[in-house]
Amino acid sequence: MAAAIETIASLGYAKASFAQIAKEAKLSSTGLISYHFANKEELVRTVLEDVFREIGAFMAERMSEPSSAGAALRTYIEANLEFAAAQPTRMRALLNIFLGGALDFDASTERAALEPVERILRWGQESGEFREFDVRVMATTVRRSVEGPVFLLAGEPTMDLTAYAEELVTLFDLATRRPT
Repeated sequence: MAAAIETIASLGYAKASFAQIAKEAKLSSTGLISYHFANKEELVRTVLEDVFREIGAFMAERMSEPSSAGAALRTYIEANLEFAAAQPTRMRALLNIFLGGALDFDASTERAALEPVERILRWGQESGEFREFDVRVMATTVRRSVEGPVFLLAGEPTMDLTAYAEELVTLFDLATRRPT
């Protein structure tokens, strides 16, 4: 799995063949890979499941007990970018899989990606902490904002994601805050 992620991250989805993955893993042949995976699509699906499971566990740990909707939104933004900074190879592999057309992204996938953010935003509105706004629009904007640095990291690997996260936190604090 690690060799597949590294190969996809460094060569891109299209060039990541069983032969290239075997070379990265220092295997003498592709036999061990094809024994476990029928084809490249099955291997990539497993890579995606593995990376998404890791992201999910990382986010769940950090989002376990927010004290307010504002704290939850801050944590959501910071944790997403913290994961991207800590796992640049995994994120580059995801980007390459997406750009290579191998990541199915449909309406149900979009709803699943937005649901945690929408839940935070509704909580903030219901508690009176956040102003009234269209939750779907705000959730989409938050989600795309935390995904954006993955594209930027591809061209600027030393980008300071902590500073980026701080700017996003400020931006969304101002965008969601109830006027006084």
